[in-house]
Amino acid sequence: MSYAFAILLAALCFAAMAFVFRLPRKTWALIAAALALGLAGYATQASPDLKGAPGKTAAIEPEEGWAVVEMRKELVGSNDRSTSPLLITADALARQGEYADSAALLRGIVHDNPRDTEAWLALGNVLTFQADGLMTPASQYAYRQADTLSPDSAGPAFFIGWAAIRQGRLIEGRELWAQKLKAMPEGAPGREELARRLANFDQVLRKLVEQADAKRH
Repeated sequence: MSYAFAILLAALCFAAMAFVFRLPRKTWALIAAALALGLAGYATQASPDLKGAPGKTAAIEPEEGWAVVEMRKELVGSNDRSTSPLLITADALARQGEYADSAALLRGIVHDNPRDTEAWLALGNVLTFQADGLMTPASQYAYRQADTLSPDSAGPAFFIGWAAIRQGRLIEGRELWAQKLKAMPEGAPGREELARRLANFDQVLRKLVEQADAKRH
């Protein structure tokens, strides 16, 4: 990977997190600092001619819990809403960055009601957050359960794609969203929101690629 591409990739990651996922402005400086630190490390230690290897994603800041809880609510259909009053507490803990405690509550919810789609989806999210944005076997299992219970819902595919994008695997995440959108029937839970976010993401990508092309010429 060339240095120019590394810089472009960092810009894409920042644009995706800031404008597509609509993270709070107070987190932008932290995101930019993390990306800048990664670029600095790449510039001093990387070997562009070597094949790439998986790397760690930037640590998730507590404020991001607010955005992801709201995204989940937008993507879950009315028939998939959790009826457990404990979900409110689990969401409050996630918003404060208390992901382990939130996960413990959510595990209790799905233990009592294994068909609680929203609780499974929320559990997948907090387990991913607990691992600093990295997918784990436990979070993958939770997303699979949510997808099995509501195969037409956009939620699981959206958040799995989000995790990929956050790790810098932009094309993989984008394609996962596009494939899910294509497979979803009209009126499916979260379809319109997924379509909107995919369109926003594509617009950001196009603009950044155009800017990169203009600079090269």
